[in-house]
Amino acid sequence: MTEHGPVLPIWLCGGCAAPWPCATRRHELLQEYAASPIALALYMGSYLVAASQDMSWAPAGTLHRRFLGWLT
Repeated sequence: MTEHGPVLPIWLCGGCAAPWPCATRRHELLQEYAASPIALALYMGSYLVAASQDMSWAPAGTLHRRFLGWLT
């Protein structure tokens, strides 16, 4: 289990205090979902929805880049 989980409702990383998902967690997720990138996109999309509710003040484009923009 990772130390780099989200601290809610502020959406910072519990392991390094960077905005979640931090670089470490992104790397872990890419490895965990290497065989299933669509599942990873759906998983991160669910986090995007939750984060947008907690951070209603944040621009939608910023949240999109943070939660989905790094997926390839």
